[in-house]
Amino acid sequence: MSSHEQQARTLVEALPYIQKFTGKTIVVKYGGNAMVSEELRKAVMSDIILLSLVGIRVVVVHGGGPEISDMLKRIGHQSKFVDGLRYTDETTMDIVQSVLCGKVNKDLVAQLNRLGGQAIGLCGMDGQLFQAERLDEKYGLVGRITGVNPEPVENALMTGYIPVVSTVAQGVDADTAYNINADTAAAKLAVALGAEKLILLTDVRGLLQDPHDEETLIHVVHTYEVPELVVKGVISGGMIPKMECCVDAITGGVDRVHILDGRIPHSILIELLSDQGIGTMLKKEEN
Repeated sequence: MSSHEQQARTLVEALPYIQKFTGKTIVVKYGGNAMVSEELRKAVMSDIILLSLVGIRVVVVHGGGPEISDMLKRIGHQSKFVDGLRYTDETTMDIVQSVLCGKVNKDLVAQLNRLGGQAIGLCGMDGQLFQAERLDEKYGLVGRITGVNPEPVENALMTGYIPVVSTVAQGVDADTAYNINADTAAAKLAVALGAEKLILLTDVRGLLQDPHDEETLIHVVHTYEVPELVVKGVISGGMIPKMECCVDAITGGVDRVHILDGRIPHSILIELLSDQGIGTMLKKEEN
């Protein structure tokens, strides 16, 4: 088959998916390797722009762990983790807010704009998008989301923008900002927006039956299977909170959640617009 025919076939294969998702909202949680590598970042950005151009309402939620650690190191401040969460003292919170709401957010917005998208940056304080209270003293200024006001994101989508959201929340119990886990924030926002899909870009192939063998990828997980997979140790470590976010999103009405490997270029397009699923898809029990 000539490459032209192959290209045409790919587009024809994408058509029913485009028809299905046009006008629907998809939230993409972006972080990890796909953010650090220049080539992968470009692939993610072009995927997002393409989806937006075919009428899919795409919202990007991002973290920025490596950039935060980098900046803390630069000012000589030690990064400390408690139970896998970044311990956030006041100095760290200042850096988190500066790096996430400022540098990382605006860099992503600029990159999307340069590649022909129309992006706008928002952080959790804008329009009280994320409201939070302190999670636990032992984590410092790490917050638990108590409320989401999706209106600023909705307004941006309605006027044709791609909203790019950084996960810093406005404190409701104190005059402070809070550091929020980006997976949790993306899941809560997806629920508040009535999103069709939540996509978590990670640095793994998806959920693996055997964590040391990428060939053991589990393609579909039903929410009711999750507790058993935790007991068996298939879902362990950092995958536990990630899976909890996925289950919460589905319980809140999101149709499907996909855990995708951000190290694969264009993984978003392959997952959404082709017959070939490449990550782990989480869904409710089939009736």
